[in-house]
Parts: sequence; C-alpha cells; structure tokens
Amino acid sequence: MNTAFDIVIFGGFGDLALRKLLPALYRLEVSGKLPAPSRILLASSSAGAPGKDVTAVHEWLQKMLSPNESAQSHWPQFSAKLHPVQLDVTVNDDHWLALSEILNAKCENERIFFLAMPPSLFDDTCVNLAACDLITPKARVVLEKPLGHDRTSSLQINQTVARYFPEPQIFRIDHYLGKETVQNLLALRFANELFEPLWNGQHIDHIQISISEQVGLEGRKTFYDQTGAMRDMVQNHLLQLLCLVAMEPPNRLQADKIRTEKLKVLQALRPLTGHDISRSVVRGQYVRGIMGGKEVSSYAEDLGHDSETETFVAIKAHIDNWRWSGVPFYLRTGKRMRQRCAEIVIQFKSLTHNVFDNTVGVLHPNRLVIRLQPDEGMQLVMMAKKMNQVELQLQQVPLNLNFHDTFANFSSDAYQRLLLNVIQNDLSLFAHVDESLLAWSWVDPIMASWHRNEPPMQTYEAGTWGPDAAAALMHKDSRAWHNNGFNSNIRNLMQSGAGKS
Repeated sequence: MNTAFDIVIFGGFGDLALRKLLPALYRLEVSGKLPAPSRILLASSSAGAPGKDVTAVHEWLQKMLSPNESAQSHWPQFSAKLHPVQLDVTVNDDHWLALSEILNAKCENERIFFLAMPPSLFDDTCVNLAACDLITPKARVVLEKPLGHDRTSSLQINQTVARYFPEPQIFRIDHYLGKETVQNLLALRFANELFEPLWNGQHIDHIQISISEQVGLEGRKTFYDQTGAMRDMVQNHLLQLLCLVAMEPPNRLQADKIRTEKLKVLQALRPLTGHDISRSVVRGQYVRGIMGGKEVSSYAEDLGHDSETETFVAIKAHIDNWRWSGVPFYLRTGKRMRQRCAEIVIQFKSLTHNVFDNTVGVLHPNRLVIRLQPDEGMQLVMMAKKMNQVELQLQQVPLNLNFHDTFANFSSDAYQRLLLNVIQNDLSLFAHVDESLLAWSWVDPIMASWHRNEPPMQTYEAGTWGPDAAAALMHKDSRAWHNNGFNSNIRNLMQSGAGKS
C-alpha cells in the first residue's frame, strides 16, 4: 500500500490522539507504512498554544512508547508529516479555509477524517466538511465509541454521518478487534483442521469471554458514570468478540463476508427480557477493598457521590442456531477486579466414554484459553500421563504458546493495526451499522430493567472477582469462572507435577 494520504484528526491534541493515535502512527512510520507524501493534520481549537504543538507530540511519544522503542529514530521523518491546524469544528470561519488550502495543495492524497471527539460534534464537523467541499469520493471517516447511549441515539448518530459518507466509507473503531490475538482467532479456527470440526455444540460445553480491569475511574468520572460497564464494554467489545468466536466460516476472509457472518450471530442472539434478565444477568458496583496490599476506595467515594451506575456485568447468553444450540456463552467485565486480563475460554465437554479405571486420577475435559491481554498467547489444557513415575497416573498438562516468546519483536498495538486497515481501506475489523444497532437492541431491554431496579445492584469488594451472584450464575449450572489467570494457571499445573510443556 503506497498510496499517499492525509489523515485529519479532529481533537488532534486530545487524550485519545496523544496516547493512542499518534504513537500508533509513529509505529507505522517506523515500519515503513506511511508513504513520504502523507500528512497528519492535528485539528484542534487549541492547536499552536503552549503544549499543543509538534514538540508536545514528541514529549508524548517519549511517554507512551515502550522502553525498547525509540522516539528519536524516525522523529525527523514523522515530524515532517505533522501539521497542527487551529480549528473550531462548530464555526465555519477562515480556519476551515486554511484547512481546505492545506488539503487541496495535495488533491491526489486520499483523505481520512478521524473524529476523535464526542458524537455531539459529529454533525457540525460533517456539515463543515461538506460546506468546504472537502469530502472526496474516496474520503473515509473514522468514528470512535461510544456511539450513543441506546439504540435510538446510536441510530441518530449513524444517520448524521451517513448523510455525508456512504456505509463503505465509515470505519467504526473497536480497539479490541485490532489486537493481534483477536485476529489470530480467525487463523486458529479456519486454518487448523484440529479445531474447526470441534467448534460446535457437540463438542463444546460452554464458552467464557471475560475482560477484567484493575483500574477504577482513573480520571473518567463523568464519562464513566454516564456510561457504565454495559455501554462501555458489553455492547461493543464483548459482543464483537462473541461474534468472532461464534460466527460461521465465511467463504472468503473479506470484509463484507466477515461482517455478514457476524450479523447472523447477533440476529441469533436470544433476547433477554422479563424474568430471564433476573436469572441470567448480574450487575454490580465495587466497594472498599484491598488491592496490592492497600485499601482502595469504593466507586461512590471515587465518584464523589452515590450512583446506580454498574461497574460489573455478568451475563449468560445463548445463540439460537444449529452450531451453538444448548451452549451457554458467559460474558463478564468489571473494574477493580483482582487481575487485569482479557480471555476467551473454550471449555470442551467431558469424554463420552472413559476407558481408564479410578486409580489413574480424575479426567478433566480439555480447555482452550485465548489470552488477549496482558500476556498475549494461547493455552491448551489436556490430559497426559505423569512422566515421572512408573504407574499409570493422569493429570492436566498445559501446552502454552506465548506470542512474545515465539515471535521475535512481537508487539500488539491495536490502533496501529486498525489505522493501517483504514489507510488500506479494509473494513474487515470494523463494525457495520447494522451490527451496532443489533447490539444495542439486545442490551437496551436489560438496561431498561435496571432502571426499574430489576435485578437489584450487587456489591463486590475491590480486588475480588466480582459479586457472589456472578459466581452463583455459573455455580447453578455446575460450572465455574476461569479465575486463575493464564500464567498463574500454568504455574499451578506445573507445581502439581505436570512438568514442562
């Protein structure tokens, strides 16, 4: 991909741009993915002010890049591409003319508009882009979540943007889909005969998808209290991961084919209404607890007042189709949890016939753990003979693939991958508007029930794995959450005598 482009980041000196977008673009520069004629325009009402210039970008790169990366090696080339532009998106004045002059100076460059701003500003931005005749036939627009707080508001936001950009030119970012391990899920499923024949309800007992965070509000008080765990994590990240795990094999790994199969999953997702919500959904909020040997405050104390916003959600879901009939999907996310991790756990069924007698030990079903963060990798837990004794004894043995150990110079920057796909005009890792609306249609009835306090809010101590009701959600099905964590689970198996995998 050698086509030169101009990317205009509206909110160019905001938190998202400085912490995520610009480090990702710098990494693309280092890897040779940014053609020399390309430009990065940082549009902001404060551009040019102290701390809002090219020097500030360099300072942030030094903060955000990892220790083995250099903010100096490619800085001259990268800084030459940076162009701060003072601009108020709500006012069509001479600053918009200045932006037009910069873009029109290189009309041959393809245009990308990244709206790193609240959705309330999308309309003004698109109106002025159109008024200045800046939306070219190949122009693309990138939207950052959250896109609304329910289906109605999301529809309005999407309709606003759709008045100016056709659907094939709209890229809705979900940074979890940019993680290398998530993309590797497609390779795992569709490039290995070992797994694809077993990837169904005949062989899989249940699936868990968990994203747990140790942080609390961390400077996002107003945003998070208006959003909560359901809108912030379930409606987008967890349901997108669910789609990739559960979708049927597309006939080609092309954007439209993948999105079609993801839509089918969301269409088959069993609605939760009425008493089903009380039986299948747990919401919680953290209270005081111990983390890292120190007491931490409650959500209400972090916020400064009482609130009914959930910081934890656990859901038992079903997909009503032939492949997944009878297989529960357990979704879970929370703040102030014991560990930071994101995992997909494929729990296979027990053997239908055991040829061993009781003296060999307990036979456990196989389990595949796909770790998305922080230590990306995969682990397949299987039964094997204890090799350090003569008698036939069986125990669980982990086969561990850590991507950092296996692949030299492995790094996982979701925004780097997603921005590269935008540059290459590849929609494979981005949600279609219908996906977003179907996801909202599924979560809206649950949140409406919460407004009636059905079921009531649970509490959980910071530094734990969530409310007791979440454990009970699985316990009543004779199942349990995978709480050990990827690396700690390996150590536990090793210490029990499994030996090295």
